Amino acid sequence: PCVVGEWSHWSGCAEQCQPDLRIRRRYVQQEPKNGGEPCPALEEKAGCLEYLTFQGEDCGHEHVPAFITTSEYGKERKRRAASSLWPSNKEAAGYCVEFKTESLSHHCALENRPYARWMQYLREGHTVCVACQPPAMNTDTHRCSGDGHNADGGKILHWEAVGNSQCKGTWKKIRQLEHCSCPLVHSFIFT
Repeated sequence: PCVVGEWSHWSGCAEQCQPDLRIRRRYVQQEPKNGGEPCPALEEKAGCLEYLTFQGEDCGHEHVPAFITTSEYGKERKRRAASSLWPSNKEAAGYCVEFKTESLSHHCALENRPYARWMQYLREGHTVCVACQPPAMNTDTHRCSGDGHNADGGKILHWEAVGNSQCKGTWKKIRQLEHCSCPLVHSFIFT
């Protein structure tokens, strides 16, 4: 059968300061022979949004909707934070916001690309948790754009899935917490 190596680390976003894609790859170590099992996918893509330019400067704009992606992206972000300008002190530790999903486009349920399947778990009426972590936080306010900070519980807020701009919708803020407590499939991060 085909033998492939481990996945590489995720690349940075292809474009800075706007929603885009990141990539990871793995390589064939042994080609299949004599009708052996074929090689699996060698490349995966996922949505991302960077808040710093390649020169390390703040992108300098606020996003109106909350841009979200799967909480899995947070693991990769922590790995890359070691080399960023973000201090690793308690001051920028992050927080979690619970929202009740009000509406969403049908494009979310149709998404079946491997890196974007998480969008299928977005459902009307469900509670979702969205973590705000550096470097999505504004360096001055220590808040994530679109977190509904000044919104009361009745205000309808907008969100968009990074990786598929047609998967978007509205939600209402329930509360802010120190740590997220939703199941993994309903846990996301501000990008």
